[in-house]
Amino acid sequence: MHQVSKAGSAAQGQKSWGPKIGANGVDFRIWAPGQKNMTLRSCGKDRLMNRSADGWFELTVAEAKVGDAYAFVLGDGSAVPDPASRAQAGDVHGPSLIVEPSYQWVNDAWKGRPWEEAVISEIHVGAFTGEGTFKAAAEKLGHLAEMGCTAIEVMPVAQFSGTRGWGYDGVLHYGPHSAYGTPADFKAFIDAAHGHGLMVLLDVVYNHFGPDGNYLHGYAPEFFRFDRDTPWGAAIDFGQEPVRRYFVDNALYWIGEFRLDGLRLDAVEQIYDTSKQHILKQLSAEVGNAFADRAVHLVVEDQRNLVSLLERDGGGRVKTFTAEWNDDFHHVTHIIATGETDGHYRPFASDLWEKTRLAMQHGFVFPDRGNPPEVPKGERVYLPPQAFINFLQNHDQVGNRAFGERLVSLARPDIVEMMAAILILSPQVPFLFMGEEYGETQPFHFFSDYDGELGEIVRKGRAAEAVGFGGLKEGKTPDDLPDPNAVSTFAHSKLQWQRLDSDEGIRWKTYVRELIGLRHSYVVPLLKKPGRVASTALESVDGALAIDWTFGTSKLELRANLADTPLAVPAFDGAAIFNRLGRNVDQPGDGKLASGSVVFAIDPRLVK
Repeated sequence: MHQVSKAGSAAQGQKSWGPKIGANGVDFRIWAPGQKNMTLRSCGKDRLMNRSADGWFELTVAEAKVGDAYAFVLGDGSAVPDPASRAQAGDVHGPSLIVEPSYQWVNDAWKGRPWEEAVISEIHVGAFTGEGTFKAAAEKLGHLAEMGCTAIEVMPVAQFSGTRGWGYDGVLHYGPHSAYGTPADFKAFIDAAHGHGLMVLLDVVYNHFGPDGNYLHGYAPEFFRFDRDTPWGAAIDFGQEPVRRYFVDNALYWIGEFRLDGLRLDAVEQIYDTSKQHILKQLSAEVGNAFADRAVHLVVEDQRNLVSLLERDGGGRVKTFTAEWNDDFHHVTHIIATGETDGHYRPFASDLWEKTRLAMQHGFVFPDRGNPPEVPKGERVYLPPQAFINFLQNHDQVGNRAFGERLVSLARPDIVEMMAAILILSPQVPFLFMGEEYGETQPFHFFSDYDGELGEIVRKGRAAEAVGFGGLKEGKTPDDLPDPNAVSTFAHSKLQWQRLDSDEGIRWKTYVRELIGLRHSYVVPLLKKPGRVASTALESVDGALAIDWTFGTSKLELRANLADTPLAVPAFDGAAIFNRLGRNVDQPGDGKLASGSVVFAIDPRLVK
């Protein structure tokens, strides 16, 4: 059965971006207020488009059909792609293609999963497999489902310049990158994921356009505001209604036509909007209204840690965003595991164990983060644990390092094992970076496909970026850094799936699968309980963690000793569901926990 979601079109009375296939042909539309005239190049002809007073150009071409290429010709004679292109005939500089929006869904009844069940694996389509395509990635989904993962977060796929890159420099936000496959291939990937019980979230970038292939400045300078900058150039002007519709409709398009289970919005602190209704709230509201019959989840990355983005209503329901990437948890656990305290880790290095307890208990160490950040005193605004996505590594924390090392290459194996248990069995949502579930050691680098001056700028920027993520180690210079534009750097970032069946890979896979299984058996049912979760950090010495989370009449208890000697820790009341006995187990002492131990306990009556 072919189905096309009605969600994804502009709100009532508003004009939308991109071609629309209708009974009378194909309607083409573009907002170009900086142009007096605009011509459509399609079906071997150039046709003058109709301009309205608000800067929209429109034209219907009866003979246009799926598969045809088209472009817009500006007053100076240059041809540009559709900024809402659904696919490109070639690269970002060439013509766009008319794409068939319908798809025959196999898992047509899929409505999503509750957020409380989320165990996320982040993947980069190009580096996830040797082939680097949607089709090849779909073949690996069974592995993730078998591990107990319930969600995939896909790094951005919107068309960017070149054939390889992280995806955060996309310029055509509606079109899956042709290096990965066609729009139908992406839908088939999502369909296959649903067949395995996996949600699919897509990383989207609504804070800037990439530096190569963005032609909006030439015909719609009003798209940007020049009184504000982002780290990537002029800020987007969300005070313009066509601009707002470009991004809101983009969210509706991905979730509607591709049946994604949600989006992760990149770096929302760089989205400036002084409108009566902030663009983030408008986007959240429209998505919620359009897909009220599905479990759709919107998550954010926000360096400010704004509590208001994550607040719940009186009934515990999401008001704006479901969850946020929690860098604070990463930073404290990274310092414990590696001893690195420079760059982004510096604000967390002092009073490390107090801050670790805050992260475990409340999520954010620095809510509503100022500059410099301060540890808040007294009462905090309540947020449930599932409002936080915790991780030991992600594409940023690995790929922005000078040499792309994963945590298993930086810390002792026993420390990484302890951290994995704390990550997966704590009530916050656990997030794994691709390959982490089997102990992948292959680096993941920053890679791109730029040449000339732009390529040189990217190369020079890597050393500065690495300073925040561990810096250059002794004896290394910027000349030793991998060239981000070299094909070999991309190739060296691909997963080495043969490790999955090695002795070490099997050991890690077995361990992580056990942890995720325990989470589904014991932690997820607690998260499904109504009402607030009371979290308490019990008094303990540095090196030890003692955290209790209370769900109504049930309690989840964490006791851990991450130091090198036995430490006294508060007793726990429940029955242990996980007990990693560490070193020095022959010297337990009265009330002491062995070095390297992690224990999670729960009410005995709940133990299966």
